[in-house]
Amino acid sequence: MADWVSQGLKLSEIQNRLASELGLRLTYMEVRMLVDDLKLVPKDVEPVKPGSPLTAVAPAPAPPWQAVQEPPEPEDPGAPASRVSVSVDHLARPGAVVSGKVTFSDGNRAEWYFDQTGQLKVLSSQPGYRPPPADLQEFQTVLESELSRMGF
Repeated sequence: MADWVSQGLKLSEIQNRLASELGLRLTYMEVRMLVDDLKLVPKDVEPVKPGSPLTAVAPAPAPPWQAVQEPPEPEDPGAPASRVSVSVDHLARPGAVVSGKVTFSDGNRAEWYFDQTGQLKVLSSQPGYRPPPADLQEFQTVLESELSRMGF
């Protein structure tokens, strides 16, 4: 596991490798606690360099309970840019360890929370809604970053 962390794998990628290579099915929170117990520190995402286009148009810093992740520049200039925003509630919803809201690139909103067992749940007000796969990946990345910044 230390090798995976040193290679720069994200917690979700470590979770997938534990399942595929070792047959261990752990929740995201369990993987996070395991990495913490082993005193391993995942590599941070490379910070935005000063003078980049994102810095020039970046809004004022978000309050500590809310994070907005600016979308990366699309590799294909014709492809639409993805934008996912995540906020963390001041008070977690009943039965949740931590909770918040997410807005996906298509404008659909949902509530998310980690339950007492560490399972991440996403509840959309639109029945049967499934966000685009790229949005899910971005959501996990932004959520992981924000919760880590808050000390969760």
